[in-house]
Amino acid sequence: MPVRVLIVDDSGFFRRRIKDILDSDPRLDVIGEAKDGVEAIQRTLDLDPDIITMDIEMPVMDGITAVKEIMAKHPVPILMFSSLTTEGAQATLDAMQAGALDFLPKRLEDISGNREEALRQLRSKVFLIGAKGKSQKLHRNLKPSTARSDKSQPVSSPHKSAAPPVAQVATGQARGQYDIVTIGTSTGGPVALQEVLTKLPENFPVPIILIQHMPGSFTPAFAKRLDQLCKIHVKEGENGEELKPGWAYLAPGGKQMEVVVRKGKANLEIGDGDQSLNYRPSVDLTFNSIAKSFPGRSLAVVLTGMGADGREGARAMKSGGGTVWAQDEATCVVYGMPASIAEAGLADKILALGDVGKSLAQGFS
Repeated sequence: MPVRVLIVDDSGFFRRRIKDILDSDPRLDVIGEAKDGVEAIQRTLDLDPDIITMDIEMPVMDGITAVKEIMAKHPVPILMFSSLTTEGAQATLDAMQAGALDFLPKRLEDISGNREEALRQLRSKVFLIGAKGKSQKLHRNLKPSTARSDKSQPVSSPHKSAAPPVAQVATGQARGQYDIVTIGTSTGGPVALQEVLTKLPENFPVPIILIQHMPGSFTPAFAKRLDQLCKIHVKEGENGEELKPGWAYLAPGGKQMEVVVRKGKANLEIGDGDQSLNYRPSVDLTFNSIAKSFPGRSLAVVLTGMGADGREGARAMKSGGGTVWAQDEATCVVYGMPASIAEAGLADKILALGDVGKSLAQGFS
């Protein structure tokens, strides 16, 4: 059955545009529309959609308030449409704090320079997030006698892991073993990174590199938000900056960030990079630079996200003796990037999202 979508926006023109785009995909079915937050709540209760696309600025009730109400009354995966401005970034982060899972630029041209690619990404993101919502709903509705109790075996899965059984890292084993931690993520990443980084102690003994697929207008606000929430320091990376223990450096959106070691000091190199790369920032590119700079002394963590960015970089890190962790399928918003790691047999450890931060904190204690 197709993923059932509710579109919420005060612009009738935008609702029709999104409906036409989504309905052109046989995997998607737009079952309703709403023009403000109050109507969105009622339509959610009446229609029980698998996913909601939500505008932020609306009359009667704004999108952030509507997200909070829906999460309290009838939780449904929500994808926000946002403007690529500083104000839009702040509002979108507020919406994700309230329970929304991810966002897309409201100007579809900002998704990709290629119109067809932008439409493909929009349909894919709505489908993948909605399919996960549908699967979770089905799992909740199964009778106790038939429901699966093992969280590592979800009701339906588009991926079959080819990875061998993964080793568990004992408490304290990581201290002294790694000189740097790097985390790559995409769809669902803002919420996932917050979950992981807020578990780390102020005296975390190594620097952390963060690569999140995100527009350049969002990364300064996101880094500032994380810094306010975490015990460690979080900032947007700057070109030439020397890495320090207990600090996390977020790759600027629209740029490429690499780590280089010169005269015994690790520094960031940030620039436009190769224009042919699909992602800016690219997890693969950053992972590859760390594989060269810290052979055998690095830990990579791949969290929720579409696609396979990070797989080849993780392969380079593994070939040099580094360690790779991946988020498990059950707790991913989209099981794409971690699946590519698991299926390639690169994961030394597969963890539920709630255990990633704890394992880092315990392993480096």
